[in-house]
Amino acid sequence: MEGSGPRPPSTANLLRILLIDDDQEDQILTRDLLAESMGDRVHLDWVSTYEAALTAVRECQHDAYLLDYRLGARTGLDLLREPDLRNCNAPIIFLTGQGEREVDLEAMRLGAADFLTKDGLTAATLERTLRHSLERHRDRAELKRLNEVLETRVAERTRDLERANAALRLADQRKDEFLAILAHELRNPLAPIANVVGLIPYVADDAGIRAEIHDTMRRQVGILTRLVDDLLEVSRISQGKIELRLGTCDARAITRDAIESARPLIEKKGQRLEVEVADDVVPLFADATRMTQVICNLLNNASKFTDEGGTVTVSLAADPDAVIIHVADNGIGMSADALSRIFELFAQVESTLERSQGGLGIGLTLARTLVEMHGGTLTAASDGPGQGSRFTIRLPRTPAAAAKGTRAATVGAVAPDSATQTLGRTPRRRVLIVDDNVDSATTLSRLLALKEQDVRVAHDGVAAVETAREFRPDLIFMDIGLPGWNGYDVVRQIRTEPWGQGMQIVALTGWGQAEDRRKSREAGFDDHFVKPVPSAVLDQLLTSLGESP
Repeated sequence: MEGSGPRPPSTANLLRILLIDDDQEDQILTRDLLAESMGDRVHLDWVSTYEAALTAVRECQHDAYLLDYRLGARTGLDLLREPDLRNCNAPIIFLTGQGEREVDLEAMRLGAADFLTKDGLTAATLERTLRHSLERHRDRAELKRLNEVLETRVAERTRDLERANAALRLADQRKDEFLAILAHELRNPLAPIANVVGLIPYVADDAGIRAEIHDTMRRQVGILTRLVDDLLEVSRISQGKIELRLGTCDARAITRDAIESARPLIEKKGQRLEVEVADDVVPLFADATRMTQVICNLLNNASKFTDEGGTVTVSLAADPDAVIIHVADNGIGMSADALSRIFELFAQVESTLERSQGGLGIGLTLARTLVEMHGGTLTAASDGPGQGSRFTIRLPRTPAAAAKGTRAATVGAVAPDSATQTLGRTPRRRVLIVDDNVDSATTLSRLLALKEQDVRVAHDGVAAVETAREFRPDLIFMDIGLPGWNGYDVVRQIRTEPWGQGMQIVALTGWGQAEDRRKSREAGFDDHFVKPVPSAVLDQLLTSLGESP
């Protein structure tokens, strides 16, 4: 390269400039001006021909270019039109003589950062022009970089929003499907209840049919209760309000208890149950009740989606680190798509099948959550439709950390199926029922009257306090959501009265979360039950207090 001298080592503070000018005197002048203003902070290279300039700019080794207008037969404007020069991404300062304003403007239009008139050029002007051009160039480069970053982030956020919207649409669709299934499952038990209610007036003297009606209603109410319990269980787990009661237990006993719970359904469908459980004790640190619930759910699902006469298999094994439980069947199996969403709350493997078999399809969500709360995993596998399914629970012998949350125990120690309505002798009590649902209050009062209780009813908070003052009940069943004063207000008012200090007051409500129970205790309730309460539980309450005079 002409007139460049030895090339200095590249440093961060050294400014490298290429002068493109066919006049050697101009080159010497430019060199001296730069030395005067910038000293050893600048290194000047020089080329004097158009072709040499093209060769130099293709290397893009310079921080700035000083480009003269006149280059022999060609001009600096021609060079500005060359893509190679624009590709170097460095500021170009155009040099012209006096009276060439149109040339200067054309150079700026073609991309020059600035222009200088060579006549009377000073060291200070050259240094200032170079410095400002480089600063503007750096600013533009940084702005470009930031714009590119912003565009990238906007594109990423747009994709994230599109994915989130798609997920919301899918979740909304599955919610709608779930609600349709819920409506279907609620109508199933409501239909026979409505039928037997219409039948009652015609069978007053037929003890046999009355017994059938009683059994039908008991079964269907039990189904409704289990549906509601499943929904509440999902809510409690999703809010972290389940507390595991961890302890050392025998995985064999848990598995056998689950098998016995599921056996009636399996035997009803004439299915073969194959069991492979070790003879020796298999110690496990877990909540035995919850794990029994999980295994029973898997066995019930296996039976539900396997034809009559099919096979359900359960096996228990252990290694030094984990307990492994397999539940398999030779039933309807699952497609790859169904398998990928089998544990999602609102997903259904096959809506028509799920509806025909009964249930809300949320049991696997609960099962996996409970297993994960133990520090374990629950996985599903299937070779495809018609090829059966396999579920595998893997539980660590000792979970890394105890589960967190607040236990929200299910109300009622007696299940509806076993809670027969006993009309036998119970201690006579004075009972006040407070509920704004007239049907609920009336039916409960008649049931208690049949149990030979002295019953009064109030349908709002003010009436409840007045009735309690006059009647002085031994036991009050109090709804929470009441017109006027709510149940909490009523209890607080009664507890301020001398006659209300020892009165037994029980919340009987549809609200059953841990927070609801806490509010009940703080307000002064003695207990908190969630509707519906089995008749046997009422008997236990009536018996637990002394007989009224």
